[in-house]
This record gives sequence, structure tokens and C-alpha cells, in this order.
Amino acid sequence: MSIYLAINPEKKQEDLKEDADYHSLICSVALDKYYTNERLAYQMGSFSSRYNPTISTIDIFLNFILGILSRYKRREPAQTLLVDILLAGFQMAKCCSNLLEEGFETQAFSAWRTLHENECILQVIVKYGKPVIDSYLKHMMYGQAFRGVYPKEKTDEIFVEIKEGMRAIGLKSKDMKRYIEYGWLLGVPDVMKTPDFKFNFRDGVQRVAGLTRYSKTYEMSSEIAHSSPVLIYSRKDYFHHFTLLNLYESFFRLEKIFASLYLSTVEKPQQESYLRMRSLYFNELLGAYRYEQQALSKITKKE
Repeated sequence: MSIYLAINPEKKQEDLKEDADYHSLICSVALDKYYTNERLAYQMGSFSSRYNPTISTIDIFLNFILGILSRYKRREPAQTLLVDILLAGFQMAKCCSNLLEEGFETQAFSAWRTLHENECILQVIVKYGKPVIDSYLKHMMYGQAFRGVYPKEKTDEIFVEIKEGMRAIGLKSKDMKRYIEYGWLLGVPDVMKTPDFKFNFRDGVQRVAGLTRYSKTYEMSSEIAHSSPVLIYSRKDYFHHFTLLNLYESFFRLEKIFASLYLSTVEKPQQESYLRMRSLYFNELLGAYRYEQQALSKITKKE
């Protein structure tokens, strides 16, 4: 009804109850949408499905953890930053899994890129604690000022602070956006002494997180995000196994952080419940991961 009224501003909502033409149109549109979207829906030709053991095994863990995280206090960064980043990471992992189930292998790999950025940020924050959290929150405020969220007077004050911070480490005006986005890494002790350090993701966040072994994988995922030939002419089987393998590896790292946080904040019955679930399914996760390693190895040996 809202769309119809927007298209036909001369009509009034109360008049539609007795409008035979409107009723006929609604019936016709509803039938068209049902038949086209349900019966004639375009299918990607999924390489797998949600019933595939390597998909269903990680899904059950993701659903369980997301259910737990949904009960935590959220979206108050000064108190809930770790929970918020963890939740975003597991939601992105679930997104990757859903895309694989529907046959969107390269799109899932592109989504893994965001998941990897998330886990790298989380690794740095967890490793270095409060100084980095404080720095991250400060640069979050800088980002909001850059996007014009605050009143002009406050924005001007923040930009003075930003320029002073840049000047202190020898950055120029052209580096402002990079400083706003990655300057929070200055909360890491002696980060500027890190070999080949730069204020970006690959030479900054990823390097400090100790995950530079994923540099080439991240680069390939970035190519897909920018609609390169890798996206257009990709092999479904290769990207299914390759993406799922990387999803598992990211999940293992996220789950380790989640377990540490969760087990330190709940009572013994909740601890025991999670540990029972973990004991029941974690070996199955490891088995599924090894299977994906073997499957990918077979494909790459054929090429």
C-alpha cells in the first residue's frame, strides 16, 4: 500500500478499501511476485548446500555463539567494544557460510575479506588491551568528525586535535584519512618501530596482528571485491573449498577469543554448558577443516 500511495499521490489510504482497480492490481502483483520469485527464481547452481557436513558443522557453532552474544550488552563502545567486534566477526562468518550455501562462492570470498579485517583488529585489541582500546575509540570519534556527525564547533576542535597528532609523528595533510582510519595503532607500544610499518591494513593492522601470511589471500579477495576477471571467470569448486578453508581458520581464531571472554564472564553452569558443546563438536570442526584441506589440494594438483 505504501508503495502504491507513493506512486499515486492523488490517492488516499481510506479510499483504497472500496477501490476495485486497486484490489485487482494487488492480486495480480502478488501472484506475479510469488510465481516469479518462488517458482521461477534464478538458481546460482550451488556447489554445496547447508546440509553438507563441512557447512552444517560450522553453522551449528556459529548459531550457538551468535545466540550467546545476542544476550550481551552491545553498541556502547566505551564498555562493549570487544563484544561488538566479536559479534560483527561472527555475523560476517555466518554471512560467508550463507553465501556458500547459495552458490555465491566468490562473493563469500569477498565477504571473508571483511571478516579477516575484523579478526585482525580484534587480535591487536586483545593482545595490547586498554591503551589500544582507548586509541581505537579516539580514532572512532575522529572518523565520525570526518563524516560530519558532530556540530561544527566540536568538529573544529577534533580536527585541531587530529592535526596535532599528525604533526607529532610527521604526517602531512594528504595522510589525514589514513591517520584517522589507522592511527589507533599508535596505542601499540613502539608500533612505529615495527619493520615496514605503514598506516594501512596490510602493513599496519595485519602486520601487528601477526597475520601477514594471509597477505596474498587478502589481495586476491580485494581483486574480487573490485570486480576483476577473477570474479567473472572464477571456478566454483576452487573458490568453494578455498573460501571455506579460510573461513574455518578465521573462525578458529575468533572462537578462541570468544571462549576466553565468555568463560571469564559467566557462572559455572554456563561455562560447563559451553564446554560440553565445544567438546562435542570441536573435533568434528577439525575433521571438516582437514577434509577441506584435502579437497583443495586435489583441485590444485589437477591444474
